[in-house]
Amino acid sequence: MTNPLTKDRVLLLGTKGGPNIRPNSPLPSSNALVAGGKLYVIDAGYGATMRLIEAGFALATIEAIFITHHHSDHTLELGVLIYNSWVNGRRTPLHVYGPPQTRHLVSHFLEAYRFDIETRIADEGRPNLFDLVEVHEFGEGEVMRSEDIRVNALRNVHPPITDSFALKFEWDGKRAVFSGDTAYFPPLAEFAKGADILVHEAMHEEGMERLVKRNSNADRLREHLVASHTLVPDVGKIASAAGVAKLALNHFVPVDDPLVTEDSWYEGARQEFSGEVIVGQDLLEVHL
Repeated sequence: MTNPLTKDRVLLLGTKGGPNIRPNSPLPSSNALVAGGKLYVIDAGYGATMRLIEAGFALATIEAIFITHHHSDHTLELGVLIYNSWVNGRRTPLHVYGPPQTRHLVSHFLEAYRFDIETRIADEGRPNLFDLVEVHEFGEGEVMRSEDIRVNALRNVHPPITDSFALKFEWDGKRAVFSGDTAYFPPLAEFAKGADILVHEAMHEEGMERLVKRNSNADRLREHLVASHTLVPDVGKIASAAGVAKLALNHFVPVDDPLVTEDSWYEGARQEFSGEVIVGQDLLEVHL
């Protein structure tokens, strides 16, 4: 079997914007980065565990998990992924990086499952999960640095959440940037300057308007979407100003409007960006 950690690449594990699960739709936000032979997970929306398994990864090999912000479509499976890494054979520390409140989220999940965890430690000889998980809370600036990789965070614009960040990974002369959830934010272009890939959320204006009309809380929903997400032509502007090699669209809003086709996303991004555009889908991988 081919070692899935040998080739540097980004995998879009879940590409749906928002937490609700619908039949035959993509799963919420989660990404994987293979860099220098190590596996990093960026956000852990519902279904992240199964997507990683489907992609051929051993869960025990996750080097670190990074959370961009605390909306549930990015965090709902954080505790589950930690647990599943453990029951699938993990014996080494698992580092979790996230904004303030990440420690609270992780510690309360572990406490909720204390009975199961302690039973399996005693009955099955597993290492102590409480000792294996190391949580690091971050703000804007350097998130982590090792011999292998450096990670930096840029505070983006995603009201009402203020601790919301884009993340940049740099290793072996390569750069991968993940926008997180954000409104149009020109400083992101400088942050992503010259990146090999920018993974950026995308919203389609006409599709968003149709989505809003189907909801009973239409006015409030529209207000949130306009203030907190980026229309796809503006994503192209960021990618163009940054001069990135590849732009991968994800976190689609809406994700299942039949009038918003794959070509709709391409055409929107290409209004402002002449480089390579990748319209994401679950389990799509981009080699770097």
